[in-house]
Amino acid sequence: MDLGVSGLASGFDWRSFIDQMLQIERTPQTRMRSEQSNLRKINDAYSSLKTQLEALQRKVEALQEKDLYQARSTKVSDTTAASASAATGAAVGEYRFTISQWAKAAVQQGQSNIGSSLSPTDDVSALVVSEANWGGTLTAGTFTVNGRQVTVKTTDTLQDVFDKIATATGGAVTASYSAASDQITLSSASTIVLGSATDTSNFLQLAKLSNNGTGSVSSRSSLGVAQLSASLAEANLATAITGDANGAGEFKINGVSISYNTNTDTLQSILTRINNSTAGVYASYDRENDRFVLTNKVTGDIGIALEDVTGNFLAATGLSGGTLQRGTDLIYSVNDSGTLVSRTNTITAETSGIEGLSVTLLKTPAEGETLEFTVNVSADTEKIKTAINDFISEYNKTQSLIDSQTAITTDANGKVTANTLAGMTDVYEIARQLRTLATQALTGGTSSLTRLSDLGIESSGTDNSLKLADSSKLDDWLNNKLSEVATFFTTETTGFASRYASYLEHVVEVDGVLANTQNSINKQVTSLEQQIEEQERYVQNIREQMIRSFMAMENAQAKANQQLSFLLQRFNMQ
Repeated sequence: MDLGVSGLASGFDWRSFIDQMLQIERTPQTRMRSEQSNLRKINDAYSSLKTQLEALQRKVEALQEKDLYQARSTKVSDTTAASASAATGAAVGEYRFTISQWAKAAVQQGQSNIGSSLSPTDDVSALVVSEANWGGTLTAGTFTVNGRQVTVKTTDTLQDVFDKIATATGGAVTASYSAASDQITLSSASTIVLGSATDTSNFLQLAKLSNNGTGSVSSRSSLGVAQLSASLAEANLATAITGDANGAGEFKINGVSISYNTNTDTLQSILTRINNSTAGVYASYDRENDRFVLTNKVTGDIGIALEDVTGNFLAATGLSGGTLQRGTDLIYSVNDSGTLVSRTNTITAETSGIEGLSVTLLKTPAEGETLEFTVNVSADTEKIKTAINDFISEYNKTQSLIDSQTAITTDANGKVTANTLAGMTDVYEIARQLRTLATQALTGGTSSLTRLSDLGIESSGTDNSLKLADSSKLDDWLNNKLSEVATFFTTETTGFASRYASYLEHVVEVDGVLANTQNSINKQVTSLEQQIEEQERYVQNIREQMIRSFMAMENAQAKANQQLSFLLQRFNMQ
């Protein structure tokens, strides 16, 4: 018989009885857990207050920064001509700039028509148009000459296309190619009209043929061009690029070495290599004129140095034989000063002598004219006003939070409800100190600015909030007596922001007022947890004792039942 089953022998559900008794024994735990919960709510409320005070502290520290009162703003009379910025502490004043020359970068224009011609002879009957070195891919389709469509296929030779032009126009327009000039010429007794909106082939574009209002139209420039994607050895240049016996070569731009291999590199890869190097130039290819161009990455009258070291890359690409378009320096004056010169279009103290002021030109003077504008540098009072308003906002948030957390209300039925921090004297003291520091006068100075109310900032008569009641007072101080405003806020130890910051640090620092209070609360929570655990151990001991007692009772009852059963059986037998 399992006597551990409640009431099996006695008929009494003693396990339920034990549970009920233990629940009574746990009554102190319920009280302590409720106390723990309240303490944690108080601790959370203190954490929220600490977070808000830290936000206020940051706004106070911003007012304490001396650089705030040295901040500068700029205003340019012509914002299309220039932009300007002024560093902290830049001299306040108005500066009139006269620009007579814009700074430009030097450009090395390579020789034109560096590619081989389409054909070495005037005979183009074997030159397949899709294989010609046009500098682009021919699109099969139609193009228009004098209103007649000409169909071109990728398998056509250039002579085939010439013949189709003649056929389409009834012989009115003839076409020919000159190897000497590497150009196509269309001839007619009357004005030639090329192209239409329905053309599907790009033949006219590749042939560089466009209307000129006459009966003779020739390609605008040579047709054969360099092939950027082919290897250097097959780049279709009039002068082949060479290297050493293995095809390796080297050249220098502004003293920076660029290496290449005629068998593995392409013109495009070399352009990329130049642009990614420290040579200080942008390299590009002008397809229309079939030439390479180097442009200095910096403006100013400085040259571009070129040197072939191994091989002839610069010579073959026409760069070393090209012409240098000199860069120009920025030439200007300030407030009718003498001529000043800058390498760039950004004017700094290095050339202007105006410390902290940077002016960047946005447009160039018209030819033969000067560009004039003024830059006004003034104290950035808006930045200061923003900092003051930010302080007021965070101050009000802090006082509002304290008011709500300490509020005690009574409803219509007379029920009193106290919020989480009601009755906490340290919280009331924080609110009082914040209010006192915000309204009391500073002493020991010579300025008439001694309190926030002098700046038009008043304390509300109905709550603990602040507001900018008279913005004209603040504007007057900022515009006319800014140094006194700076002294009011930033003076060490005795300044408004300094005193405020010192108090807030005392409250929110690691071993400050709030931290000490929260540490005390945490200790109480821990102590209660230990008491709960101790009391639960006591309850479990009682449970074990009661179970043993009832088990003994069940055993005794079971034996008694057995004896009674035996006696009843004996009496029944007699």
